[in-house]
Amino acid sequence: MTMFILLALCLVAPTVAAAQSLAPAGWDAGLKLTEPPDLNPDPKVVEINLTARLAEVEVAPGKRVQAWTYDGGLPGPLIKTRVGDRLIVHFKNELKEPTTVHWHGVRVPIEMDGVPGISQPEVKQGESFTYDFVLRDAGLYWYHPHVMSAAQVGFGLYGALLVEDPDDAVGVSDQVTLVLSDISFDAKGQLEPADSGGSAGMVFGREGDYVLVNGKHRPVLKARPGAPQRWRVVNAAKSRFFYLDLEGQPFTVIGADGGLQERPEVTDLLLVTPGERVDLIVAPRGQAGTPLILRATLYNRGYGSVQYRAVEDVLSVEFTNQPPVVAPPVRVSRSIAPATIEGATVVNVDLTLPPMQNGQSEFRVNGVPFWKAKPFVARLGERQLWTIKNDSDWDHPFHLHGFFFQVIDDQGQPVRPLALKDTVNVPMKKTVRLLVNFDERPGEWMFHCHILDHADGGLMGTVLVGDVKASGHVHVKPPR
Repeated sequence: MTMFILLALCLVAPTVAAAQSLAPAGWDAGLKLTEPPDLNPDPKVVEINLTARLAEVEVAPGKRVQAWTYDGGLPGPLIKTRVGDRLIVHFKNELKEPTTVHWHGVRVPIEMDGVPGISQPEVKQGESFTYDFVLRDAGLYWYHPHVMSAAQVGFGLYGALLVEDPDDAVGVSDQVTLVLSDISFDAKGQLEPADSGGSAGMVFGREGDYVLVNGKHRPVLKARPGAPQRWRVVNAAKSRFFYLDLEGQPFTVIGADGGLQERPEVTDLLLVTPGERVDLIVAPRGQAGTPLILRATLYNRGYGSVQYRAVEDVLSVEFTNQPPVVAPPVRVSRSIAPATIEGATVVNVDLTLPPMQNGQSEFRVNGVPFWKAKPFVARLGERQLWTIKNDSDWDHPFHLHGFFFQVIDDQGQPVRPLALKDTVNVPMKKTVRLLVNFDERPGEWMFHCHILDHADGGLMGTVLVGDVKASGHVHVKPPR
């Protein structure tokens, strides 16, 4: 029956050019992100002010929270640029706690990476720091702190950075950036403590009670039936995995962390782990008066993540009563050179969670937590094949600062379709391989699990890149 209905729609519905806007007026009004004013008249320079401060925000009717924010909004402002632009961010901290800004996925100089004690000093209350770098890669990126990351991201410090390529030939003009996250607070609008649940909470990875899209709980998008929309999605939650289902309707994935991928891929279920980004084309089908619901379905990322969680409504799509349209097939492509493991240095990375000792747990990389670890080492220009073995009972989204990589299958071949990644999920009791070329930008670069509670609990490390010997230093345990 479904096949006959779709055939009938194809016979009566007009076919439209993909570049033609078909969105009804105000289609994304419920999800519109603020954009900071550009202070620089040079068209190739984007210069903005950005302030971390407390602010009361409303995430749902009657539900307000005193959040940690960038510029008073949840999430922070959408920074829109084009590939090749220079971005200058004059950052000021008005919070009582020190903080920084890390530009997740962006190939910045080491001095701009936002990791205290490694790439820059903490920015204390009342202090400022200017971030200044060139955006070399089109794609969706995001920014967040790297001081007490689980707490500060969980309290609301995150925002999206969109680097557009005017020549990407995607051809869908109706585009929206979706920042997925969550948050917890009480009836008085006070944030849930970052250490709730103690060591067990750290091991689980704390998830918020309110699932948010662009800072809103269950917002609404409007659409003409069948009209294509481009969704640029980032998972900015500190622990929550989003396993997305649009009531069985397909997602056409055209890009990943580092921009467009080799070719489109169609899927009915889409997993987006913390830190990951995905570029989608959706052409939602339905009727006026019957909303289509995007849901986060259950995904087993470790003990309790299915037993004690429920399916969550993420957003709804409401349809106009216009006649449906049929969008042309998505034919986006990108030339990416396949990675080869020949000649690469093999690096073994084991992720473990030993039994609790003295009522405390700590995750370990190669047998030690971050604060006891020495850096890994890579020569400038060296290609390395990282074999990441997860011996714990939890999935770990693995994020490498400063460099893209390609994921390699167990036959030594790059996973297709080819894509540039900086974050990849390493499932429990599984092994994932990635090939990275440390071709430039010497310095000490961090890697960690992007379940930020796990990172704070020890699942971090660094790689010292350059024609230097390992420093032999260890890192100070982060405050809890």
